[in-house]
Amino acid sequence: MSGRTVLRIGGDSPRRRGEDRGRQAREGITRAWKVYEELFATVAAAGGRTLDVPALALRTVDATRAWAPELVEEMEGVAEGAGLPFPTIAALNARTEILAEAGAPRSGECSTLVRAGDARTTAGGQCWDWHEELADAWHLQTVTGDTRGFAGITEHGILGKIGVNDAGVGVLFNILGHTGDAATGVPVHLVARQVLGAAGSFEEAVALLTAAPVSASTVITVVTADRAASVELAPGGSAVVTPDDRGWLVRTNHFLDPDLAAGELRGRREPETYDRHRLLTARVRERSGPLGPDALVRLLAAHRDDGAEVCCHAPAEGTLGGRWATLATVAVDPAERSLLVHDGGPCTAAPSTWTRLTAPSGRAELG
Repeated sequence: MSGRTVLRIGGDSPRRRGEDRGRQAREGITRAWKVYEELFATVAAAGGRTLDVPALALRTVDATRAWAPELVEEMEGVAEGAGLPFPTIAALNARTEILAEAGAPRSGECSTLVRAGDARTTAGGQCWDWHEELADAWHLQTVTGDTRGFAGITEHGILGKIGVNDAGVGVLFNILGHTGDAATGVPVHLVARQVLGAAGSFEEAVALLTAAPVSASTVITVVTADRAASVELAPGGSAVVTPDDRGWLVRTNHFLDPDLAAGELRGRREPETYDRHRLLTARVRERSGPLGPDALVRLLAAHRDDGAEVCCHAPAEGTLGGRWATLATVAVDPAERSLLVHDGGPCTAAPSTWTRLTAPSGRAELG
């Protein structure tokens, strides 16, 4: 069982939920911000640039206020509860967009697998890879008080990331890269948060995603008890990618839709995303049956000697921006409205290392 912090967040308004989050995560948010502040500056300097991070963050706030003003209210509550400036919380939630604006290279990232089956058998999971210096900057959470209650993982101060809600709508998360990426639209982490807090069905989730005015690219894979699809988001539009003829979705960090792939940036900079995709595609071809957590970790436990580093380990030495690691392994069971989280990469997972979270009812437990 993981010792990772579980925040149980509630409130009968967006601001109150934010205040609750800010109070509970105050110290963690402060620590995370110090790392991100340095990361933004380091990445920008590598490209010969400087960034006005507060100004960039507030641009994304303007876009979010026009799309879903309640998310801005919730971030304002986080800032108040944590006793931190609002632009700091906005920048954390827009960290993907700000890093895209800085031209951040990525030498590793997330890998996702989903198996779509008959009713109540669709399941999925992923590795979440990020900077080793932020290994203590994330937590587990349950959130109530919104239309849908949900459970999942996220970083300190960020409203949402990977999870499942009380309607059995799960979301998995992979960053992409497009030549048009910038920090002008709704942050992709807030888009994931909106799906978790509002979507009551597969169709509602896909509709929310395809309508989101994002400015940095990502693929959010929607998993329900009997359906799954990846929604690729980019500044120029969106695309829905469905499972293959055996029911598998394999996602790494490049576009699969041909039109969006014309603007591919990430794969051109770091083609290892294609290596991971090829390896995992070959592995699932040999796999039959449901995708439970044991099967998931066997498929994802691949290292460089296997042909691609799906399970990522940070080098002992190096500098901020270049030390990537698999910080968490997540398995989502939408039929049970639950997820399992292992603190670390799939190669270290065992039956005793998973923490189970179940999505609470959205309106039943107001904090």
